[in-house]
Parts: sequence; C-alpha cells; structure tokens
Amino acid sequence: MSHIDELISKFQDVANHPKKTVLEYKKNTGKGLVGIMPYYAPEEIVYAAGYLPVGLFGAQKPQISAARTYLPPFACSLMQADMELQLNGTYDCLDAVIFSVPCDTLRCMSQKWHGKAPVIVFTHPQNRKIDAAVDFLKGEYEHVRSELERILGVTITDMALQEAIKVYNENRRVMREFCDVAAQYPQIFTPVKRHDVIKARWFMDKAEHTALVRQLIDAVKAEPVQPWKGKKIILSGIMAEPDEFLDIFSEFNMAVVADDLAQESRQYRNDVPSGIDPLEQLAKWWQDFDGCPLAMNPDKPRGQMLIDMAKKYDADAVVVCLMRFCDPEEFDYPIYKVEFEEAGLRYTVLDVDLESPSLEQMRTRIQAFSEML
Repeated sequence: MSHIDELISKFQDVANHPKKTVLEYKKNTGKGLVGIMPYYAPEEIVYAAGYLPVGLFGAQKPQISAARTYLPPFACSLMQADMELQLNGTYDCLDAVIFSVPCDTLRCMSQKWHGKAPVIVFTHPQNRKIDAAVDFLKGEYEHVRSELERILGVTITDMALQEAIKVYNENRRVMREFCDVAAQYPQIFTPVKRHDVIKARWFMDKAEHTALVRQLIDAVKAEPVQPWKGKKIILSGIMAEPDEFLDIFSEFNMAVVADDLAQESRQYRNDVPSGIDPLEQLAKWWQDFDGCPLAMNPDKPRGQMLIDMAKKYDADAVVVCLMRFCDPEEFDYPIYKVEFEEAGLRYTVLDVDLESPSLEQMRTRIQAFSEML
C-alpha cells in the first residue's frame, strides 16, 4: 500500500466508523462529545468548550422503523435516520445536541428529540443581509454559549473562542486546497474517496484533520498530473450518499471535481471573518454565506455560482442530488434549472434517499446521462 493509500484509508476508517472514532477520541483525550445536527451550527463554541463537535448526518441505508412514530412519511430520509439513531441509543454517548432549525422538519425534530442528551435550539435569521441579522444571531449564539456552559459545567472564554475560530478557519482553507488538488487527480480520488476525506472532518478534532489533510495534499502533489479520459461532474444538494451511489459514477468513468453539498464544501466555502467579538464574527459568517436554499437570499446566486464553478473546474455537467422531500432544495431547483439552460450547462437531477434499498434505477439514469455527455 502506498503512502497516499495509507493516508486515504485513515479517512475512510473514520468516515465508515464514526461512533468507534469518537468514542476512541473520548477515551484517549477525556473530552466529551456534542452532537451537531444538520446543517449549520457554530461548532467553534463547542470546540472552545473543550468538547468534540460530532456531525449527525444519519447513516447509510438505515433501517427506519421507530422513527415513523414521530415523523411523517414526507420527512426527508436524513431526518428519519437521525431520529431512528437517537431512538435506538446510538447517540446516547453525546453530552448535548445542538439544533439549528432552518426547515420545518428540523423544527419538529428539535421538539421530539428523545435522546439522553439535552437539546440546545437556536434560530438562524433569514433576512440575513441587514445589520440587525448579525445582532439577532449573536444573541442566539450567546444562548448556545450559556446553555453549553450550564449543561457541561464549563466556562467558554472569548480567548478560547478566538483560538477555535483560528483552528476552524485553517481547516476551511486546507479543505478548499484539498478540493482543488483532488480535482487534478481524479485517478487517485474516486468519488467515494474524495467524499470520505471530507466526511471525516465531522468526526475528528479539526486540528488533527487539518494536519492529516496537509500530509495527503503534499503526498498527492508529488505525483504527476495525468489526463482524465472520462467526464467531470459537480455534485449539488444536501448530501451524496450512500457510498454505493457514488460508486456508480466511478463505474461509468465520471469524476467528481467539485461539489456544492451541505454536508461537504458548503461548510468551508468561506472563512469566519476577523474581529474582536468572536460571537459577532461567527454571526457574520452566516451573513456572508451564500448558495444554499437554507440561507435565504432573494437574489438566488446558486445557479451562477454553479456555472462559475463548472468553468473553474472544466466540468462537463452538474448532477443535482435532490434530497427527497427537502422543500428548500426543491424550491430552488426551477430557478437554477433555467439558468443552466441559458448558460448551456448540462445537468441532471437524481433523487437522494438514504433508505432506498436498491440503486438499480439510479444506475440506469447515471449510465444514460454518461452516454449523453
């Protein structure tokens, strides 16, 4: 096994065994765990408290049963999976869970959570571009901070918050560099391997993840860039799982050269700005963030952002991974669909359902799209 393969396997082990990873971290460091529900939350506050933020993005091909008692059938499979996991005790190792509530299902989930860990709920303002939005969100983050201090029995200082912001911004910068490098080496980074490197950041100390990604970047850069004979695509949506779904792209010689996924690059698209008030800085990150239907912007820049992304990475097409029953994503689609057509950017739409027992229909659609390209 080459050094590159060894490094990638470390990320894959983390991505494929998240609970094992975080429990080992807790045992080795003595630090606790705080769950971060999708999609955007001030992880830096948790990090500054001396706890590990843990992403709660469901499971691959979950078996949903108990969750149906609490959620309607039209709740997305990600929320169904998270509800199932907390009901079966998977999340009992958490010391607290932080909920943002940008969609109707998350509002419902935050009130129906039956896990052992106490819940902290906050609201993102949707009229985001005005000064009052920063003031409001700063107040929400003050609530998150005080609740974490109360529940965990810690004091979260401004100095610790500034240090956490530095750690997270460095991870964001390194992850953006990784995505640029991975796009040049599709022979090394299959869609699944690329995904695993990114997904692992949800279950690792960000400083450790950053250091490991740096090693991977340096190792890959030492290899010659080879021409890619297949097609290049960009994924857009909430998430692109299970792994078998991503494997289909490899099967038809399609490389993921960039993404616009809430689970992936939207998390590190921009840095937290500098300043003297850490909570205000974190609030401004939300104000600056764009291109996601969960962050309201009447100008709807997502379509043009994807068009620009396709030009930057010389992508042949955009694959929209439309989470089934995700209203915000569905509302956005007709708008950027028209923009794609006007720009001559090829695209296709695929329904993402974590619970789907078979991907044969998906395979047929992806094969047909690859032949069209």
